[in-house]
Amino acid sequence: MKKQIFLTVISAMLALSATACATQTQATTQQTTTENNTSKLEETNVIHYGEIKDRTIHIEEIAMTEEWDKVFPLSDEVNHKKVTFTNHFGITLAADMYEPKEYTGKLPAIAVCGPFGAVKEQSSGLYAQEMAKKGFLTIAFDPSFTGESGGYPRVFNSPDINVEDYQAAIDFLSTQENVDPEKVGIIGICGWGGMAVQTAALDTRIKATAAITMYDMSRNTALGYFDSIDENGRYEARVAYNNQRTEAYKNGTYTAGGGLPEQAPENAPQYLKDYIDYYKTERGYHTRCGNSNDGWTATANGSLMNMRLFEYAPEIRSAVLLVHGEKAHSLMYSQEAYKLLKGDNKELMIIPGASHIDLYDQMDVIPFDKLETFFKNAFQ
Repeated sequence: MKKQIFLTVISAMLALSATACATQTQATTQQTTTENNTSKLEETNVIHYGEIKDRTIHIEEIAMTEEWDKVFPLSDEVNHKKVTFTNHFGITLAADMYEPKEYTGKLPAIAVCGPFGAVKEQSSGLYAQEMAKKGFLTIAFDPSFTGESGGYPRVFNSPDINVEDYQAAIDFLSTQENVDPEKVGIIGICGWGGMAVQTAALDTRIKATAAITMYDMSRNTALGYFDSIDENGRYEARVAYNNQRTEAYKNGTYTAGGGLPEQAPENAPQYLKDYIDYYKTERGYHTRCGNSNDGWTATANGSLMNMRLFEYAPEIRSAVLLVHGEKAHSLMYSQEAYKLLKGDNKELMIIPGASHIDLYDQMDVIPFDKLETFFKNAFQ
């Protein structure tokens, strides 16, 4: 009897052991399968660029704020909505679209950008809204790497990519059902005035270009304000730039270049005081604006140090209007660019008594009526 009980207990223990082994084996198999599947998933997520044949235009889904967060009020004379489009470098750009409240037929269209280092919630949006009130469909867009637009690293710039940003805006506008593709133009403010002229030299779809308080950013970056940097100074700037690149790669992170001071030093030039008065105050401050905060990434301007804009400006056949303030420190940029332009459809308009920053947002200074006439005449 005892022997039988003993054998029964042994049999039960062996059964439990077998069940445990089977369970452990099943768990091990499941873990191995999961690990294999994870490994395959990881392999799937690795991009094999050499095998990609796809040339489809991909629009990235990006987040954009739906609240009105501009530095100017929304007009009840326009319709407004957020839109996106993609440039040839695969970067999705964020934009605000403005159109007249009421209209019939197809509209003339204008893409607006600038100032350099600003966002669409500032001057470009103001210009876009005002031109929409005058009968144009407009977009104000954030350039690549800035604002709500895509692109990484953040707060970078490139003259090549920035020209492409304008061209992508023309792609978008030209294909809208309510836009006349033969009546498309661009407005550039500050450094984006120079980019606008540069784009007009390439894109024959652009029928008219207005550059407002224009900067030649390639000249300014390489030569400094008032062309004050000589060859030795440019060499020192290149050394600092390349040392910064090495340091950034070593540390695995890019460094902010530093923005405007909160207050201007007593001996600061007037143009610096004016910039601070716009970007650092309620007048123009915006949380997504590089100029209002930490500035461009420290190594952002390498391309602008090593090239010059306007090589083919003399070959622009479409209409160009340069608008600048009489007292602007940057006036020479429009004056020199105007000398390059040819044809009787080019004009330099100098606003008496106006500074560089006045043309960002001063409604009694910005010649919106002139802009309306210029574009409508060019679109005839």
